[in-house]
Amino acid sequence: MITILDVVTFGETMVLMVPDEMGSLQYIYNYKKKIGGAESNFAIGLSRLGHKVGWFSKLGDDPHGRFIKAFIQGEGVDTSRVTFTGEAPTGIFFKERYAARESKIYYYRQGSAASTLSMDDVDEDYISQARFLHITGITPALSQTCLKTVMKTIDLAHEKGLRVSFDPNIRMKLWKTRRMKEVLIDIIAKADIVMPSVEEGELIFGTASPEKIAEDLLKLNTGIAVVKTGAAGCLVGTEEGMKRVQGFKVEQVVDPHGAGDGFAAGFISGLIDGLDAEQSAKRANAAGAFATGVMGDVEGLAYREELETYLSGKSAFYR
Repeated sequence: MITILDVVTFGETMVLMVPDEMGSLQYIYNYKKKIGGAESNFAIGLSRLGHKVGWFSKLGDDPHGRFIKAFIQGEGVDTSRVTFTGEAPTGIFFKERYAARESKIYYYRQGSAASTLSMDDVDEDYISQARFLHITGITPALSQTCLKTVMKTIDLAHEKGLRVSFDPNIRMKLWKTRRMKEVLIDIIAKADIVMPSVEEGELIFGTASPEKIAEDLLKLNTGIAVVKTGAAGCLVGTEEGMKRVQGFKVEQVVDPHGAGDGFAAGFISGLIDGLDAEQSAKRANAAGAFATGVMGDVEGLAYREELETYLSGKSAFYR
């Protein structure tokens, strides 16, 4: 008997190698092994908030792939539809850290197992017993088969009555600009909830105005447009109007990576719990801010109790 899921998501997760020291990777010898993948980050974020979520992908039949599946499963995410292949490797990427500027990322994902995803890897019954399908703009950029899989899975989700949430999560290294806009707009037109940052909105629509970005999203039949505005919070747009939702002050940002995935998890968590768009945005802002306090893509994602304490403005004491 399949467990009913709140959300199902899919996409590439890779092994992430984080150096122990700052500086050029040319002179770094020691690393910590972690995982990184927008969709699995999102899934783990939702799981920690108490929701039932499934994530699937295709991994290499190698130690890296087995490590990734075990890690995500260990976070309470259902990985029963993950498949392995001996024909392609698991992707890997390295983070280069500097004190004076943003981290630099080096990807080794071309020809990876996840880039061979097709509809043969999508279980229709598994999709149909969820309430939401969450996708990002990373998966359709990996390959033509991934693009087709994303588009067909969205159509399947709508046929089964799921709401579709979309985080553009633009990775310029994966796209040609013109093609990127065409694909992302096609996906936006099929999504019920869209959550770009201002920078992503500008790349897609040519404007840095959160209100104009939200307006353009709503014109494409998006039900809820959520434009992330960094430390300021976000702008929520629906057919009822637009509302700015204030962000949470972070005294020291340790690692901004994963904050956007935490934000998305917080927003969908709110909708699952029956909150309106504005209340869900407040939860999303808190989840995104909370995630920046720890090094790593998933390590800082909040558990339900932690997030509720953070939202209340109270301090938690542990003895």
